[in-house]
Amino acid sequence: MLNILLGAVSLGLIWAVMTIGVYITFRILEIADLTVEGSITTGAAIASYSIYSGMNPFAATLLALLGGMAAGLVTGIFHTKLQIPALLSGILTMIGLYSVNLHIMGKATISLLRIDTVYTGLENIGLNHTNSVILFALIFVIGLVSILYWFFGTEIGCAIRATGTNFQMARAQGINTNNMIMLGLVISNGLVALCGALIAQSQTYADIQMGIGSIVIGLASVIIGEVIFASRNFFKKLLTLVLGAIIYRVIIAFVLWLGMPANDLRLFTALTVAAALSLPMFKAYLRPVKKSIKEEV
Repeated sequence: MLNILLGAVSLGLIWAVMTIGVYITFRILEIADLTVEGSITTGAAIASYSIYSGMNPFAATLLALLGGMAAGLVTGIFHTKLQIPALLSGILTMIGLYSVNLHIMGKATISLLRIDTVYTGLENIGLNHTNSVILFALIFVIGLVSILYWFFGTEIGCAIRATGTNFQMARAQGINTNNMIMLGLVISNGLVALCGALIAQSQTYADIQMGIGSIVIGLASVIIGEVIFASRNFFKKLLTLVLGAIIYRVIIAFVLWLGMPANDLRLFTALTVAAALSLPMFKAYLRPVKKSIKEEV
């Protein structure tokens, strides 16, 4: 059971990178961006092919980040320059990325068995693969949260947050909202692709289908983190996303351990997200009931 738990934590820490990316579009910009289902595979494809071809794994991971940012830029252009609705823009990019990813990989799957990855250095000092992933991902996520907290406190970062909070007011204050939306999408999909690169190196392969359902996983992690660890402080919000991703993975590992068929995982995830999203409604419904009970007493 301990090995299952450690495996869930390692996956949760990696998926936390994508969760933060989803949070940027879903909560900060208030855009439902489906590009992530393609850009996570793009990151995995670029990193895996580059490493397989002999590139340094850290350079390959950085290249994956740039590939994801390019995907986000395309979605941003569709939405802001061509006036295509945000949801449809993400879908169009996602569909196009499927072919792009196939061209990058050259085949449906790339194996990274017995090839050095970003985790190899930690494995060489005696750590097993799972512990190496946990340590690397933990350091990486802490650094990422710190950088993003600093960035969203800068003038540009505040402009992105203002654009999502009140589009009209931000424009009235002289903010180029189109540029801020594009920048938010670029950052978001860059992080998602980075997550894909880390996942591929962790599981030692990249697959063309690995992005299917990733948006639901990201949303589930965001909602779980927000519901369990509600906070108004932005730094704490970023930390709750990490915790939400870990808790989601632990829940999945637990239900699998109890015997749930793997084929039902997508359904379970969808129901989890639906339940989490509907919690505010249930809380609002229960509040008058509690109030009436107190009055009767």
